[in-house]
Amino acid sequence: MGKKHPGVDAYIAKSADFAKPILKHLRSVVHAGCPEVQEELKWGFPHFMYKGILCSMASFKAHCAFGFWKGELLAKQHRALADSRESAMGEFGRISTLSDLPAEKRLLRYVKEAMALNDEGIKRPMKVKPKGDRSLEVPEYFLAALQKSRKALTTFEGFPYSHKKEYVEWVNEAKGEATRQRRLETAVEWMAEGKSRNWKYMRK
Repeated sequence: MGKKHPGVDAYIAKSADFAKPILKHLRSVVHAGCPEVQEELKWGFPHFMYKGILCSMASFKAHCAFGFWKGELLAKQHRALADSRESAMGEFGRISTLSDLPAEKRLLRYVKEAMALNDEGIKRPMKVKPKGDRSLEVPEYFLAALQKSRKALTTFEGFPYSHKKEYVEWVNEAKGEATRQRRLETAVEWMAEGKSRNWKYMRK
C-alpha cells in the first residue's frame, strides 16, 4: 500500500488557489498508477518514491511543474515529453490549469513506464561534457527553489559562469539532505540580496 505524507497535504494547502486542483490531481494519478508509492518532502517540494525517486511536483507563483526522475529516458520514447523539457522544470512545461496536462490515461502510462525503469534498476544517464565545456547543469531542486524568489532567480541568471558554479557545487556537495536544504535556503537568501557565494571574502 502507498503512503501519504502530511507534509504534502500542507504543501498543497499553502499553494496558490490555481495550483491546488493541479497538485491534487497529479497526486491522485501517481497513487493510482503506482499503489505502492511513498511520499516524501525532498528539497522543499513533494517527491514520490518507488524503489528510488519516481517523480516530483512543485508549485510556483504562476505555474506548477511535474516531472519524472528519469524523464530524459521517457522523453526519448515520447515526443510530447521531449518537446516540453526545455520550457520549464519537469516534462510538462508550465502547468497553470488542468487542461495543460495530458489526459489521465496517458499520465498513468507515463507513471507505469517510470515504475518499470526503477523495477529494472536502470540508472539516469550521466552527461559527459566535452573538455573545456562551460555549460552548467543546474539540478531541478535548485531551480525550483530559485523560482520561488524572483530576485534570487534574476541574480543567478545574471551571474557569470564561475559564480553560478560556486553556488551549485556548494549545495550539491552537502553530505546530508538537511545540510543541503540549509545551504539551499542560504543560497537563495544571499542571491535575493544580490550576493555571490563568497561575498564575505570580497573586498569592499
